[in-house]
Amino acid sequence: MKFLADGMLGKLTRWLRMLGHDVKYSSKLDDDELMTVAKKERRILLTRDLALFQRAAAKDVEAFYVIGETEVARLSELARRFGFSLVIDLDNSRCPKCNTKLLNVPKNQIADKVEKNTFTHYNDFWKCRQCGQIYWRGAHWSRINATLDAAEELKKTCGA
Repeated sequence: MKFLADGMLGKLTRWLRMLGHDVKYSSKLDDDELMTVAKKERRILLTRDLALFQRAAAKDVEAFYVIGETEVARLSELARRFGFSLVIDLDNSRCPKCNTKLLNVPKNQIADKVEKNTFTHYNDFWKCRQCGQIYWRGAHWSRINATLDAAEELKKTCGA
């Protein structure tokens, strides 16, 4: 399953990539270009623009109109509609910045790429093969899991 997110869904794009989904994103493409890319690359167009959603549907472009007002609500409705898990597996995650698959890297290979404190307190690291960004389950991980847990709970209460 591949997605194309319109310019209103940058934050959601990062969440979906962390969950392992291939999500193309651009705030520079106009509506016609979005529909062309979605159709050509067989991506599901995600949008908060009702007019774009209606135009896409009329042109046989698979699209989903995202109505949630919060990231929790948006993640919940997408997981419900497309049947995916709201659990991050970093071995299957994509870079939130550039959409490339992450690679688990030995700690000793990133010693000079993260702060000394981070290197001392964490053992598991992932690196983006394209942009070089380094990731780890840091202090922010509890907030990430809280968001995903809330989305999962909402998914259950909405009949998934």
